[in-house]
Amino acid sequence: MLRRIALSKLPQRVAQSFYAPVNLHLCQLRAMHITGEKMSYAANQQTLMVTRMLEEFLVSSEVHESQRGGLTRPPKISEPEIIELCSHYKHLEKDAKMEFLQAIGQKCGVDHNAVLRICKNMKQQQEKGDGALLQAEAKLHQSLIPHYSLLFQQVSRTFDGVKFLMDLRADIMELLQDSPRNDHYLRALNQTLKEMLSHWFCAGLLNMQQITWQSSCDMLQKISEYEAVVPVRSWLDLKQRVGPYRRCFVFTHSAMPTEPIVVLHSALMKDIPNNLQDIIGNRLGKMGDEIESTQQQEELDNTQAAIFYSISSTQAGLKGVDLGNYLIKSVVQRLQRDFPHLTVFSSMSPIPGFKDWLSQEIAKHLRGSHMVYPLLTKKELETLHELAGKPSELPLQTLKRLLVTSHWLHSDKLVEFLKEPMMRLCARYLYAEKHRGHALDPVANFHLHNGAVMWRMNWLADTSPRGMTQSCGIMCNFRYFLDTTIQNSRMYTENRHIEASEQVLDLVAKSGMPVTGNAPGVSKKSNL
Repeated sequence: MLRRIALSKLPQRVAQSFYAPVNLHLCQLRAMHITGEKMSYAANQQTLMVTRMLEEFLVSSEVHESQRGGLTRPPKISEPEIIELCSHYKHLEKDAKMEFLQAIGQKCGVDHNAVLRICKNMKQQQEKGDGALLQAEAKLHQSLIPHYSLLFQQVSRTFDGVKFLMDLRADIMELLQDSPRNDHYLRALNQTLKEMLSHWFCAGLLNMQQITWQSSCDMLQKISEYEAVVPVRSWLDLKQRVGPYRRCFVFTHSAMPTEPIVVLHSALMKDIPNNLQDIIGNRLGKMGDEIESTQQQEELDNTQAAIFYSISSTQAGLKGVDLGNYLIKSVVQRLQRDFPHLTVFSSMSPIPGFKDWLSQEIAKHLRGSHMVYPLLTKKELETLHELAGKPSELPLQTLKRLLVTSHWLHSDKLVEFLKEPMMRLCARYLYAEKHRGHALDPVANFHLHNGAVMWRMNWLADTSPRGMTQSCGIMCNFRYFLDTTIQNSRMYTENRHIEASEQVLDLVAKSGMPVTGNAPGVSKKSNL
């Protein structure tokens, strides 16, 4: 059993260790436990439990002095202690997690004094020659590594340690969203974990596998639960998604082999579809009796195009770590190996931010804000008022009401009328609305980064409640022309250029937004 010793009686050698800087904050946490300041009773109890454990680690851990520059290394904590600490953290309430993470971030980060001391010495070391300078640079590099990153490395070596760190980062990102202040220490923690996870989850360390109906029940269940784009409706629906003319691929990691990291669903079809129902609709009755998932029963004439209709990243802690790009490239290579004649690759993508963006734009117009590009023409406003307006309601108020309820979907006249302005506005949103120079819509930004072409927009392609809520039923095909994906990706990343088809560019032009010319050497893509 670990010993309990007051912080004031810690040996001098322990006070210089990796955990020693946290003692002041731990005392503050204990004081908060006694006074009840800022924290609930339950959070106080849980925080005190972790506080005591860290105090015990201070006593039980040995300190090893570095041979260079007087820098210290964190003590080697035993695996049982690491596991116990992780277990306690998992049971903390949200407030207690915040206090714990702030303690680690503030007191176990970079030693700024050591960094400044080494920097001041760099000029002197340079005068001594290249060898001394390189040694000083190595010390500087070591000093810039936060102490808690070395703790995270120890955690990663335990069973399920990598999964714990992914979940830890997910907690940090959630706390950053809810935190009323700009917490630089939490952001530094988040950045350190992101960099570590990016190294551990690079393409070379991931395993791609195809999921079939013969895969483990546990894996099938997780794929069903993690599906974020097109929810799985039943076990029969899932069986069809891994059956004939369908392919499901996942990325896994050796540290968590039974946990899917990214899931990609694709459909093998004659041509690129213009609606989601052609992909996920009940195919029983259309293809005859239910057949087993064997490639021999898939006719070549029906496998001319591969459609990526769902890409789900299952781990919130891996946000910002680019994995879907690797999976798409790997899947394309796998499909080309299995179907050498396959040359058409496209997505059937949702547009998750369109309706929210449009609602915000309507609100701006109604507030009287000066808008350069109108949403609807004068004639369209008059027609909308005639079809669905109320006596005391402005036409844009009518449009806002229709978007909220989606009742317009049951009126043939409104469906026909709204098609042109809604498609025009959606094209403007996808092509022209930007965030830091890139496409505002996250799905569009993902495919454009991968080198796809914004190829075709499809009216009422997804009339499910989710599709109507996200994008008023509109979906977009992002097509991958394999001979130009690298060039398209580079032009988008470096020059913010979006390669688009004639249909999309014509819709953008009708919205009044300027349309940039095609990239040099890249021809405009038709929809044929």
